[in-house]
Amino acid sequence: MAKYRKLGRTSDQRKALLRNQVTNLLYNGKIITTEAKAKEVRKIAEGLIALAVKEKDNYEIVKVTAKVPKKDKDGKRVKEVVDGKKVTVYDTVEKEIKKDLPSRLHARRQMLKVLYPVTEVPTTSAGKKKATKEVDLVAKLFDEYGVKYASRNGGYTRIVKIGPRKGDAAMEVVLELV
Repeated sequence: MAKYRKLGRTSDQRKALLRNQVTNLLYNGKIITTEAKAKEVRKIAEGLIALAVKEKDNYEIVKVTAKVPKKDKDGKRVKEVVDGKKVTVYDTVEKEIKKDLPSRLHARRQMLKVLYPVTEVPTTSAGKKKATKEVDLVAKLFDEYGVKYASRNGGYTRIVKIGPRKGDAAMEVVLELV
């Protein structure tokens, strides 16, 4: 007996499909798909959420100093003449950052192997590359889902049947995070 459903695809197509659906499930909170695909996506998504729950508090806060360029009212860098050359003026800023401990770093990299990068495009300036921003799904897993599901022992997703699809009568379901 097979350990997974082949979904009528070659292995690379199947992996890409499942990665895409897991990414969309974690980004949007729910997806509509066929029952067989939902059961496979559920396995992967629950594993990622379980990893996030396990490693949610496994970091230390570290103070670092960084050099940040000084800017004027227009947002341009302030230049100063030193020895006949224009040089940017820098301010030193202290920041507190979260530094992952080794096990959380490993968990982050395991998640990044599965999840695709997500780019968020605002509707008001659609088509403009400058307004887009990269969404850190791994941070969302640790900060939101890890905290939300800390008290649960598995069962982070729900499958609700919504009936057969019109074209091929495949059972369609809504796969959602509980």
